[in-house]
Amino acid sequence: MTDSGRSFPRRLRHVLGDVFSLVYLALCAALLVWALVASALDDTGESMAGVIPLLATAPVSLLLLLLPGGLASVIVAVVVGALVNAAVIGWCARALRRGGRPDPAP
Repeated sequence: MTDSGRSFPRRLRHVLGDVFSLVYLALCAALLVWALVASALDDTGESMAGVIPLLATAPVSLLLLLLPGGLASVIVAVVVGALVNAAVIGWCARALRRGGRPDPAP
């Protein structure tokens, strides 16, 4: 196994620090807050607002939704799904910017 000289938190900060990742995380946070407020204000209990953040953070959130629990498991699924997707978005954005050049080892 090769060691690139960077710790896992530093690599994660490097990937999640991309502007596209941050915009995606902000969008997912706004969708989650909107869904929680819309569901809380619905008197009939028939709100489907919680589906939107789950779909925005799929596929990871849909896998984690299988965990037992209520509202807490939905929130954890959305948060973890958003973080995983943001890491993938950041990695892809950096790879596309880099082009054919090798990744510099800071």
